[in-house]
Amino acid sequence: DIKLKLEEELKKQKWISSPEQPSVHVAPHPRITDVLLLPVDGPRPVEQLSSEVVVGAQCGSAVLRGAHVFAPGIIASPKYMKAGDMVSVFSDLEGRCTRGATSFQGNKVFVGNGVAEMDRSAIFATETPARGVGVQMVDPLYQSPSFDGVLPSLVFLQNLPSVVVGHVLAPRPGEWILDMCAAPGGKTCHIAALMGDKGEVVALDRIQNKIDRIRQNAQMLSLQSIKAYCFNSTQAVSDEPKQEAKGPPFPPESFDRVLLDAPCSGLGQRPNMASTWSLKEICSYPPLQRKLFQAAVRLLKKGGVLVYSTCTVTLAENEEQVAWALNTFPCLTLQPQEPHIGAEGMLGAGLSPEQLCLLQRFSPEVNWDQIETTAPLAFRADRDTIGFFIAKFLKT
Repeated sequence: DIKLKLEEELKKQKWISSPEQPSVHVAPHPRITDVLLLPVDGPRPVEQLSSEVVVGAQCGSAVLRGAHVFAPGIIASPKYMKAGDMVSVFSDLEGRCTRGATSFQGNKVFVGNGVAEMDRSAIFATETPARGVGVQMVDPLYQSPSFDGVLPSLVFLQNLPSVVVGHVLAPRPGEWILDMCAAPGGKTCHIAALMGDKGEVVALDRIQNKIDRIRQNAQMLSLQSIKAYCFNSTQAVSDEPKQEAKGPPFPPESFDRVLLDAPCSGLGQRPNMASTWSLKEICSYPPLQRKLFQAAVRLLKKGGVLVYSTCTVTLAENEEQVAWALNTFPCLTLQPQEPHIGAEGMLGAGLSPEQLCLLQRFSPEVNWDQIETTAPLAFRADRDTIGFFIAKFLKT
């Protein structure tokens, strides 16, 4: 039913030509029943124009995901650009373009062509910053539907490995579940949906506006079982004697299941136009992840399940953290994951072959040469994802 509604919505965007002959096939995932797959078509043969608009790397990434160019993302434009002009859009990879420039010869990459919706003078007005769409993308390098306002109460746009996490956690109706680093709430909402909205999902995040976003998403999807709190999860364990806790901090061994989707270096994210991380910044994550892990183990009941996940590809934030956890907490054992559609864990952290088989690592770069773009979407979907890692533990 939702597949038909989704195709109808995409038809309004002229993304699908007709229900009988859709130009884009919305496909159900062959193994995960609550997933519909949408292909991204690209790179397409788009001819570059002489008139160039330069946008920031973050804006460039959004364009690759199907967004139009919003005015705040525009850094440079032709001197006499008027609304209605056809322009080529380039992404500034190193952040070196000067705001308000008329041209840029630095390291940039082409993301498609569009129509200017504003004059240059309106975009770079000094009194009030420009808002709204600055360039309407009509011929993007990667064609992807826009999901702004599309069936918000029925579907939620997510990367496939993020959906897998909810199923691996396998929440049951009536359980008390903790999502430790929950913003923006996609996994939180999925967990609540998998429980039939029966029980309670406690969502924590340190930043108030991110908590507001979780509450908005829960409200949009009519989920009543989510309780979101602005709180630092490293301090989520109470040292007080066991008592009824409505909000954080919580007594030890409070939760049936815990999801630690940890803050990480995010090196698996796609598309990613540029990475500005220093080695020092990347190395700052494992100590924080371990603090969160310690809190997670203390908050989990005996017989409970802990799922640890990241959207990065480094050994130090993934397999090495699993090896550390197994050594530090003898009460933890690795568990099989269902579904298991990614690859096994990576060598180098001292884990046994049997332990590596229980881990799930999504490494799209390993499969790029083998992915046949003409193959059916359901065949490609599991191999052409963001970089991601999942480990599942049982506390005995």
